[in-house]
Order: sequence, then structure tokens, then C-alpha cells
Amino acid sequence: MMDFQSSSEFNDAPQMLPPPPGTFVDREELIQHVGDFAVSQGYVVTIKQSKRDRVVVLGCDRGGVYRNRRKPVDESSAESLRRRKTGSRLTNCPFEAVGKKDDGLWKLSIKNGAHNHEPLKDLSEHPSARRFTEREVLLIKEMTEAGLKPRQILKRLRQSNPELLSTPKHVYNVKAKLRQGNVTVRNFKSLRPQKTAVRNNYQSVMEPSWRQRNPPRVPNLIGGRFVDSKSLTSIDVVNPATQLIVSQVPLSTNEEVRAAVFAAKRAFSSWRNTPVTNRQRIMFKFQELIRRDMDKLAMEITSEHGKTLTDAYNDVLRGLEIVEHACGVATLQIGEFVSNISNGVDTYSIREPLGVCAGICSFDFPAMTPLWMFPIAVTCGNTFILKPSEKVPGAAVILAELAVEAGLPNGVLNIVHGTDDIINAICDDDDVKAIALVGPNSCNIGAKNHAVVMPDASIDATLSALVAAGFGGAGQKCMALTTVVYVGSITPWEDKLVEHAKAIKVNAGTESNADLGPVPGYENGNFIGPTILSDVTVNMECYKEDVFGPVLLCMQVLPLISFSVGSHISKLVFVVKLHIFVSQAESIDEAIEIVNRNRRGSGASIFTTSAVAARKFQIEIAVGQVGINVPISVQPPFTLFTSSKPCFAGDLNCDGKGGIHFYTQIKTVTQQWKDLPGNVETPTSNSNGESLQLLNS
Repeated sequence: MMDFQSSSEFNDAPQMLPPPPGTFVDREELIQHVGDFAVSQGYVVTIKQSKRDRVVVLGCDRGGVYRNRRKPVDESSAESLRRRKTGSRLTNCPFEAVGKKDDGLWKLSIKNGAHNHEPLKDLSEHPSARRFTEREVLLIKEMTEAGLKPRQILKRLRQSNPELLSTPKHVYNVKAKLRQGNVTVRNFKSLRPQKTAVRNNYQSVMEPSWRQRNPPRVPNLIGGRFVDSKSLTSIDVVNPATQLIVSQVPLSTNEEVRAAVFAAKRAFSSWRNTPVTNRQRIMFKFQELIRRDMDKLAMEITSEHGKTLTDAYNDVLRGLEIVEHACGVATLQIGEFVSNISNGVDTYSIREPLGVCAGICSFDFPAMTPLWMFPIAVTCGNTFILKPSEKVPGAAVILAELAVEAGLPNGVLNIVHGTDDIINAICDDDDVKAIALVGPNSCNIGAKNHAVVMPDASIDATLSALVAAGFGGAGQKCMALTTVVYVGSITPWEDKLVEHAKAIKVNAGTESNADLGPVPGYENGNFIGPTILSDVTVNMECYKEDVFGPVLLCMQVLPLISFSVGSHISKLVFVVKLHIFVSQAESIDEAIEIVNRNRRGSGASIFTTSAVAARKFQIEIAVGQVGINVPISVQPPFTLFTSSKPCFAGDLNCDGKGGIHFYTQIKTVTQQWKDLPGNVETPTSNSNGESLQLLNS
């Protein structure tokens, strides 16, 4: 038993409660939870012991009381001195909380919730209040390299954080650590919660810490925090124009998938109860931030994917349309109400969110595909797990950063990187209620779309449309026109089509004059010009299978009708950027039959000046989307993507108008308000429609 001076005085002190036990997505979140709760109770926690991947022990960072130092009357001076030295030290506070990792999640337990001291009256007096956060240390590093003095640095830090209590001496100490290559700081976030102004200032002043690595390793987003994956295995993301490594994508672990699902499931309860108008306001802010960082997003897409900047901007803009659509989701979620379906009985339907949803993205549209998915899902009240394409992850991470900046609460949006193992883990998780997938073959990405050209078609307008729809975006889009079927002779079209294709400027995507990239001038890059194959029949493999550029190949370009752009193109066979397949039919009936026999068509277009031919085509063609004198394209969000072929799998779409139905479920409520003494009457009707009343016992 401890010999306190007066143990009774602490019985009257305000009680300091221990933090409630719980489960957390990672170690840092657990520490933050304990720290935040401790501050609310008047004490500060510190790490007493840590085995980083298994256990962390947290203690109270406040000393106890002095031992009894009163000297007995008959005690010798030597004995008195010995007792004074041993009794003058502070007794450690017995409080102790333990966090342990279990099945990928961290669980908190309280070993001892008692304290032997009074609560702190002013937390700013505690030494840890003068410590810098990690973000402030990084800002100090940047401003030091820019030549600013400690007092100038401190003045700028206080502009964004007026509560900062550090002195120039503390800045000097940090600079000394930086010179030694040590940027690690003891960081008690709970003492000074991050204000929005500080957060925004930090993001606008400098890049996130993960981007400062060379090469950057894209982080996961779990529970509101961007964290590096525990996996040691990564995939290089390579700029196709230069073969330089843009970033690295971690092959995340199944434990990290479970942590992301847990974070999303935990956030769902409060997020679904957030007023829909508040959710919409976050989307309004989100679309504003996307517009602000449009250049950054487009450049990231071009550096990872290779498409031209013009195509990259269009990629973002089409996705932005979905975000704008999400801003009006409240009116689209309105249910139906029928009054007095029976005597005093009303019925109504409401749309409710599903819970944890997930999205698995393809590489062809790095920004548009993620924006197809999570803005509608979260605005409907769901939480979301996004798996970006491992080939082009950067745009999705930037969008997630903007969503967090817009005010999306922790855990509502999560990102986990990886390949097939991560996809399987998401699909196998019972807590994931809906999955949107854009992927190859039987899903929404692969397609063999046809253009039927009638003899009376306008030559210049048709050729411009065919070249734009066939070669635009390097053919890496599900709605590209990949097959041209000429009704009648091909002779009037062939040379002119080749002439138009040769006019396409092939260059690196960052070059302003580029129509198709990447190409020569970057000797280590991927180069090829548009390719046209003629005399194609329905029995050829190139017709039966999808050719979705860029496709890495070692192949010989067929010499039927082929050409090269640039003096060195003919020597290089690395990537086939696009193929337009040309077939010939004797009549419109035969052309329609060719299109309908192909199982991979999402849409088809006809080019003609005949309204009769156009109407016949519209009625008889068996595809979901039809173009008349225009190519088919991705539909605006207030309409529906449609397809009657296996290139679309599922009963509902995940984007736009269809996304509201996909991410919600109908609940029908029937109600009756009567003052009844006992039994409740249940309304029904007989075969003649006459109202009946049944009694429920």
C-alpha cells in the first residue's frame, strides 16, 4: 500500500474516467481515441510501451503525489536524509490502457482506470502543449529550406494556428533534429485538435507527405486517415510516354480490407442519419474543389495513363457531371405516398441506404470511373470502399483527398489498393452490401460497337465522326466505335478514311498539339499510330475479341491497309493504340444482321441522309444505345446507361439516375392511427376489391 500524504484528499477530487473500450482500424486511431478522451477528463496520455505491430501500452503523462516526508522526532539526521531522498520523488500514476492487434483490428482494454492526482485545470500548461504536430514539423522544414528564421516561421505557423504555444527555442530544437535527419516528433494531437483552417492551409502550402517520397507510394484511406499499407510488395506505375516510374501501388493485405470495411460499417450509422441536405452540401463543396484542382487531376491522369491532356480534362469533366447530379439527390430519393388505401389507412414508400458499398475501377477513365461510383453512393447515405485500378491510382487518391477536404466524415469513404486478391476479399465480405464493377469482358468495359455507313451518308461529317469516335481517347473507352460496316462499296471511303487518320497528331499526352499519345520523341516510350485493317470478316479473331488499346503486343501489323505516323514508327511494335475494323455489306438488312449477331455490342450508330433507313435501323437494331449521324457516347447522369448485350452485367447501373436505385432499397410502410381498445385491424380486400378487416390476435 502506498504511503500518500493524504489519500482522502483524492477521494473528493473530480473523477477522471477512463476511455471506453472499443475496436479501431489501426494503432494511431486507438491512440487518438484515448488521447482525445483523456483531454476531456483533464489528463494527458503518453506511450509507455509499444511493439508497433502487436501491442501499445498507454499511461498517464502526469506525475502523482509526493510521499510523506515528515520526519519523526527521534529519527537521526542520517536516517532522515535517507527517507527524504527516497520519499521526495513523485509516484507514477497507475492509469494504464492497453491496445492489442487482433485479426487486423486494434482492440482497447483498460488495465487500470484509476488516477492518483487531480485533473489538470489548464492543459496548455502541460509540456506536451508546446510540441509541434507532424504537419507543423514538415512546414518548419519547408520554411527553413526557404531561408526563414525561427521567429518568422513561428509567426506564420500562428497565422493558421493561433493556439500554438511553442517558442522560437522549440523551433531551434526542431531545426536541430532536421539537420540530423530526424523528423519524428512526439505528437499529442488531442491537445490541439486540427482546425479546418490549419488543415486547408497545410494542404495548400505543401504536398502530402506520401508524395514527398521518391517514387511516391500511394496510401490507403482507412477511417479518415491516409496510411501506408503494411504490405512490403508494390507495383510500379509507369508513365507510358517516358517509362519513368510515376508512383508505386501497394498490394494491400486482407487485414487492411477488413479494417476498411470495419471503418465503413462503423461510420454508416451516423452518416445515414445525417440530413440529406448536409450530405448534399458536402457534394457542392466537393465539386468546387474538383474544379479548383482540375489541372492537377488532368496532369496526374496523363502522366499515369498516357492520354492527352484534352482527353484527361474530359475524363474529369464527365465525372464532375455525376458529382453535380449528386448535389440534387434529395429530390431523386423522394418516395411515394398513397392516402386512405383503406378506412383510415395510409401507405408510403421510402428509399433507404444499403450500408457498406464498394466500387472496383478499370484503368480507362481514372477520374470518371471513381466519380461514377462513390459520390452518388455516399450522398444516398451509404459508406464506401473504393478499389482504384492499380495502373492509374493517382487520380482516385486526389479525389479522396478533396472529398475529405470537402468535409466527408471519417470512414465514409475508404480506399484500398491492390489486385485480384483485394477484389476477392471485397466480394467475399458479408458486410459489403453492393459492389459496382467496371472491368473487362462481361462487365461494362469491353465492347464491340459498330458504325453502319450508308451510301448516301455525308462524307466529310461521317469521316470526322468515325475518326473521332474510333481514335479518340486512343480507343480506350467502352463506347468507342471499333467496327465500321459499309453498305455498298467501300471504295469511295477507303482512301479518305486513311487520309483523315494520317492527319492525327501523335505525341506525348502533355504536348498541346497531341491528338493521340504517347509516341516518338520519347525514345523509351510506347509508340504507334492509328491502324486500319480492311477486308475483315466476322470469322476473324480481331472481330470476335475485344481490342482495347493500349494493348501490349509483339505482333506484325497486317499489311492490308496499314500506315505509320512518324519516321520511326514502322520499326516499333510495342503498343497497338487502336484498330478500326472495316467490313462490307450489300444492304442495310445485312448490316443490321451483322451488328445483332455480335454479342459484345453496347451501341451502334448509322450514318445516312435517309430518315427511312435511320428509323428502320433504330427499330431493328438489338443494342442499348443508338446513334443517328452521331457516335454513341457515355450518357449524361440524368439518363441511364443501357445495353441489351452481355457487355453489361447486372440489373441496375451504378451511375447517374440508375445509381439512386442501385445504392438504395425500397421500404414500404402502411400505417393506421386509431384509438382502439384491444385488437389492431389489418386492412385487406377480397377478389372484388371490397375492403375487408381481419383481426390480429
